[in-house]
Amino acid sequence: MLDARSTKNAATKSNPTMRMHLWFETEEGVLFGLGRLQLLKSVEEHGSLKAAAEALGMSYRGAWGKIKTTEEVLGRKLIERASNRRAGYHLTAFGKSIAQCYDKWYREVEAFALSKSHEFLPFSLDSYE
Repeated sequence: MLDARSTKNAATKSNPTMRMHLWFETEEGVLFGLGRLQLLKSVEEHGSLKAAAEALGMSYRGAWGKIKTTEEVLGRKLIERASNRRAGYHLTAFGKSIAQCYDKWYREVEAFALSKSHEFLPFSLDSYE
């Protein structure tokens, strides 16, 4: 059994940060998770899959593979070339929707987990920013 007093005193100096990693997978591999969300947000921000991958410290080939895997499993496009090939990529309406829905779902699950931590743990947690 944890001694709540000694643990609480140690935790008040610096609360641990709660981190969660939630993803969806199929037999083919990861379908969607935080990495895919970050990649889609980066594509939207940079207007280019190459620039998005570089900003996240990953290879273009790796980024392309992740996007293609998710698109193939879902049967829908997440990104598409802009009308001018030189303009790069942007998210499809479906890509924007899944990014927004996953982001909202993830934040709500994380908030719930943080609130429940007070019932089960003898120390306070901070949320990840």
